[in-house]
Amino acid sequence: MKPASNLLPALLAIFFAFSAQATAATGALTSATGWQAKRAFPIEWDPIAPSQPTEAVYRIWDSQDQLVLGFHRPFSERLKDVEVPAVPDVYTLEAWLENSADEAGPPSFATLRFDDTVPSPPGLDSPPGWILGTQPAAVQIAAAPDPLPLSGFEGFAVSVDRGSDGFPCAQTDICRADEIDLAGYEGGTVALGTLPEGIHFVRVAAVSGAGVPSEVTTAAVRIDGSAPALSLAAPAGWSNRPVLVTAHAADPLSGMAAAGPLGPFTAIAVDGAAPARTLGDAASAWVTGSGAHAVEYFARDLAGNLSDTAGSIVRIDEDPPRASFAASQDPAEPERIEATVGDPLSGPSPDRGSIAIRPAGTGLSFEPLPTRNAGDRLVAHWDSDSYPPGKYEFLATAFDLAGNTGAGTNRDRGGRMVLVNPLKAQVGLEIKLSGRRLNGRLWRVGGGPVAGRDVTITETFAPGSRPRQRTTVVGTDNAGAFSLRLRQGPSRDVVARFAGTALLTRATGDAAHLAAATKVQLRASATTARVGGKPVVFSGKVAHRGAATVGGLPVELQFRFRGGAWSEFRTVETNARGRFRYRYRFSDDDSRGVSFQFRAQIKGREGWPYGPGTSRPVKVTGR
Repeated sequence: MKPASNLLPALLAIFFAFSAQATAATGALTSATGWQAKRAFPIEWDPIAPSQPTEAVYRIWDSQDQLVLGFHRPFSERLKDVEVPAVPDVYTLEAWLENSADEAGPPSFATLRFDDTVPSPPGLDSPPGWILGTQPAAVQIAAAPDPLPLSGFEGFAVSVDRGSDGFPCAQTDICRADEIDLAGYEGGTVALGTLPEGIHFVRVAAVSGAGVPSEVTTAAVRIDGSAPALSLAAPAGWSNRPVLVTAHAADPLSGMAAAGPLGPFTAIAVDGAAPARTLGDAASAWVTGSGAHAVEYFARDLAGNLSDTAGSIVRIDEDPPRASFAASQDPAEPERIEATVGDPLSGPSPDRGSIAIRPAGTGLSFEPLPTRNAGDRLVAHWDSDSYPPGKYEFLATAFDLAGNTGAGTNRDRGGRMVLVNPLKAQVGLEIKLSGRRLNGRLWRVGGGPVAGRDVTITETFAPGSRPRQRTTVVGTDNAGAFSLRLRQGPSRDVVARFAGTALLTRATGDAAHLAAATKVQLRASATTARVGGKPVVFSGKVAHRGAATVGGLPVELQFRFRGGAWSEFRTVETNARGRFRYRYRFSDDDSRGVSFQFRAQIKGREGWPYGPGTSRPVKVTGR
């Protein structure tokens, strides 16, 4: 057994030696091989361990081989990452394991490249002014920033947007490799291609070898792909004088503000003449002479967009219209006054023009007649019946669409437009009243009867009537006669009128008056009355057809005996229905055997539309 006990240590020594050789062959300390801007470096370490290691020892050396950091960690708490000093440099990490007997395993080494230096912002020049929408855009980026960071220059991160704020990388403190658009670019022209219309912002950041971006440099790129919008300030329709027309151009992007000979301009031309160019957004020209004139205009904006040529027509008519009356009157309508209006350019106005009249040779002002437009004619009606006999001259005033005015006093075939009044055959009219029967006659003065014509009979009733007026139309027979039986009712004036025709004058007959007496009824309650006995009741009613009111009408009660005169013994008033009532007692002994007559008399009052009236007497004998 002893020999056996001496063999075990030798076998263990051989085993550990073999294990150490295997570890030395595979153990390593590794970290990121490139530059990074963070001080903490992740490490992976498969150390060669001494027997029974107790702790890990770490040392960091700078590029001058100066020890800058050293620290220990328990073997079980070996570091997953190491933090270098804040100074950019290429550091060397040395690490090994030790046991409690201060026996050390072989060291391992790793290179840690740290640089958080922010590069200088790049120079960036945007294209001056505006770029046409069809042209590619480009910017100028200056060379790599100077001085270069320790990690060197990786390239430029670039973004293009429409806003006023942004950053080319997802984070503002670091740029990933796939976010560097111009890797290793040393500066120069960067083509952006054709961009949509509007203002674009190009943002560029210089990126160090450690991925640290500089402050962003921004340049604006202005794209205008639309031509200016055009409008023309000119009168609509026709003008009766020279016209100043002005072409206006507007552009919402590059604009139309004057900027010298190569900047924006507006041009205008009249009737094919050479265009007149004006720097800026407006150009004007005079259009003169009667006729239709072609106006053309175009413009260029600041970006260089040239509009298509726009065209318009300006119409000028400086000559007045002509007006002349018809060669003769229409025999069927002698009161129709007609004038023709002629204008070869703008044409007659459809809503202006007039015909006027005055006594011939007087020099008085012309009096306008009711006139209507009928295309190229003015048509007026002269109510000749309303004018005294004599000669009358006429004036036609015409307008064209341009606003020119012309006047004429002659007929188409020459000679002044003069008419002698009366133009139509004169008519006479008369009426007569026989009771309520009205008879009348209509005839031509110096001629025969006027048959088959309407005559209007107007009854105007006395104040207090309802209605106040009534109109009835009757026709004439072959002898020109007409007749009408008037209805019962209040007193009235009666007038007959003939309205006239295109060939016959108007006529009005003399007024006739129909006086209507008040109708009143009276009755007594008895034909005999005992003296001192029961009273006799007198009652009655007043007819009030056509009267507005009958209440309050005074009624005089009168009596007489044979051979005596009528005497009033009482006045009463009617009620709202026209009735009245009075109780009378015989008290005088002298009345015995005497036969009396009683009646009711109405003399009227203001607002009563009938004349005086008296009832038939009633007889009462005293006893």
